Amino acid sequence: MFKRSLVDKLALLAMLAFSLSALAQEAGDEVAEQMGTSIWDILYGGSTVNLIIWIAIFFTSFATLWFTIDGFLMVRRDKLLPPSLIEGVRNALSMGDLEAAIATCQAYPGSLANILQEAFDNIYDGYEVVQQAVSSRSELENEKLMQRVNLLNVCGQIAPMLGLMGTVVGMVLAFAGLATATGAAKARVLANSISTALWTTCVGLLVSVPALLFYTYFRNGATRLLIESEATVLELIKPLRKAVIEE
Repeated sequence: MFKRSLVDKLALLAMLAFSLSALAQEAGDEVAEQMGTSIWDILYGGSTVNLIIWIAIFFTSFATLWFTIDGFLMVRRDKLLPPSLIEGVRNALSMGDLEAAIATCQAYPGSLANILQEAFDNIYDGYEVVQQAVSSRSELENEKLMQRVNLLNVCGQIAPMLGLMGTVVGMVLAFAGLATATGAAKARVLANSISTALWTTCVGLLVSVPALLFYTYFRNGATRLLIESEATVLELIKPLRKAVIEE
């Protein structure tokens, strides 16, 4: 049921991205037609550098979509807090079977299993040592997950900078084009060139805003779930706190 729901969400996200792309392209075509310029004029802008910047912006937009889908796959409750793992470890520890609990962790690899394994590895050193080990491992798992989530933040930071770079390049070319224009044509050339140059900033912001929103969403979700994982581990190993474990 959950997998089907996740697939539906990803399909909806893909449809939304496709719809936004189509609407943006349609709006761009309409505006370009009204201005008497083509999409190639906007993308190329009389400079190979401008075209390279557009390619970088498109690559960033695809990367944003990719990392967003990856975030939906990674930052979810059944991935970070597998019910089967929790129930299996709880049943094993309630019977005092540490080996069965370790085997259950090996059967369900992931962040929670790693934190539990760290607790089991230090169980002979006392409960306070176990708490410190669990806390340290939780921070490590959080850092590992954040490294993937932070890629969305990178996309959100790079996209508007690329857009601004494209606009600056376009402005330089626009003022350079005034040298070849005379009379009333100067104002028309300048306005047309500047409006074309501003498209990079516009598209860069359209990529940046969703990337930063999804980054914040996944970061908060991952932090909340990993904190819950740490609390779950400490709750699961309570039966071993006063138990005598023979090596």
